[in-house]
This record gives sequence, C-alpha cells and structure tokens, in this order.
Amino acid sequence: MPSFLCSAILFDLDGVLVDSTPAIIHVWTLWAQAKGIEPESILSIMHGRRSVEVLQLVAPGVDPAVEVRKIEQEITDYKNGTIAIPGAAELLSALPDGRWSVVTSGLRAFAKARLRAANLPVPNALVAADDVVKGKPDPEPYLKAAQLLAVKPEECVVIEDAPAGIHAAHAGGMKAIGLATTYPAAELREADVVIKGLGDARVKSLGEQLRVEVN
Repeated sequence: MPSFLCSAILFDLDGVLVDSTPAIIHVWTLWAQAKGIEPESILSIMHGRRSVEVLQLVAPGVDPAVEVRKIEQEITDYKNGTIAIPGAAELLSALPDGRWSVVTSGLRAFAKARLRAANLPVPNALVAADDVVKGKPDPEPYLKAAQLLAVKPEECVVIEDAPAGIHAAHAGGMKAIGLATTYPAAELREADVVIKGLGDARVKSLGEQLRVEVN
C-alpha cells in the first residue's frame, strides 16, 4: 500500500472535491456556439486551466475579464450544478485545520460558492485564478498555497484530476496523487500514484506530519 508523509495536502477543486462537470460542459458549449467556435476545441483543453488562459487560446479577441466572470457565474448558478465528490467530506474531516488548501483554476468568489453548494468547508488557505499571474501547468498556484500554509513545497502532497495540475505539482517539487475522475488513469501517468476515487485515500495525523495512504 503506497503512502506519503507530508506536512500539508493541497487539493484541486473541480473533479477532486466537487463535481461541476454538467454545468461546465453546458455553459461552455453554449458560449462556444454563440461565438461560432467548435465546442470540442474548448472542452478538450479546458480542464485544469484558468478560464482566462482557455480564452486566450481559443478566442483571443474577446475581453477575458468580462467573459470569464460571466462564464463562471453561469456555471455557479446552474441549478444543482455542483455536488461533492464521493469521499470528499470524509477526507477533509480527517485533516487538522491549517494543514490543507484548495488550489483552483476558477475565480475565488465562485470557488467558495461551489464548496458551500457541495456542503464542504472553505479553507482559510485558498488559491484561486485571481490570486496568481500564471495558472497550471505553471507551479505558481501550488507554490503559493504552500507559502500560505507556511510549509516547504517538498512537504506537500497534491491531489489532482488533470494532467496540467499534476505537472504543476511536480514542477513545484511536490508529490502528486492522480484522481481518475475526469481523465482515464493512463492520461495521469505523470502522477506518483493514481487512484479511482477519494475513498481509496486515507489520512492519519502523526503530530507535525500527515500520512496519506492509498489503495
């Protein structure tokens, strides 16, 4: 049984703690169609990236500040569009305060709203798209989370469901657990280990350290 010793656990949000997939696909598809863009060209690259960087790739002529807020508002407001990933509440309840963070490619206000909609706690250390200059796969978001928690990057374990996030974790010197909720395990092969669901991970507090055990 693989295990990792760490000082903190850093979670991606969508696909790891919450599932907003139906809302994300619906809203981005309608947006793309309205702009005359093939939806698949967006859906195939968007997961794990900040919306502003997706727009820069597929629609450089739009005003990203306006469009990103509109898109994320519609995703957040989509009826029953955000639910907790199975096992998320149990895993978070096992973690001491100040020993975990959420690192998301979404905007801060909407990230908080989605956590609350899923009945999950909002950590004090939350890093969102509007907190960084560069998003995943750049390591900046995860490095900022480690800084907020006052731990060394190499003492962090990241739980991610997207190749871009796994790459960001490794680029920051962190271990990465891949969660095969959004991508098949084969596409998460850069991770140190891949699990099917959060139910396959357990956390034990060992004083100043945490032990993460996975099946």
